Amino acid sequence: MPIKPIDIEALTGKAENVYEAIVILLKRSRQINEEMKIEFNQRIEMLQSRIFEPEEETEQPQTNPDQILVAKEFKQRAKPTETAINELMTDTITYRYKEEDPAPAAI
Repeated sequence: MPIKPIDIEALTGKAENVYEAIVILLKRSRQINEEMKIEFNQRIEMLQSRIFEPEEETEQPQTNPDQILVAKEFKQRAKPTETAINELMTDTITYRYKEEDPAPAAI
């Protein structure tokens, strides 16, 4: 699934400048990616707990078809970058600046 090109002017309208919009998209896509990793790992662990371990070392571990389905489902989902772009364009992202610490007083 390639990412569709977007208009730079549209990005500029959502943030003060293009660079700020890119940083917002970068941080949000990383958040989405982490959320997806956590969800994927939780679902795989839940399925692995149902599989028995091979009794002998020569036995091959069984592949669980449910794990394959979960992996395919996650592969078909929209990429984190695409999701972040859609969120920015539909104004569902809220962002704020960090408050700067005051400069230390001169002695």
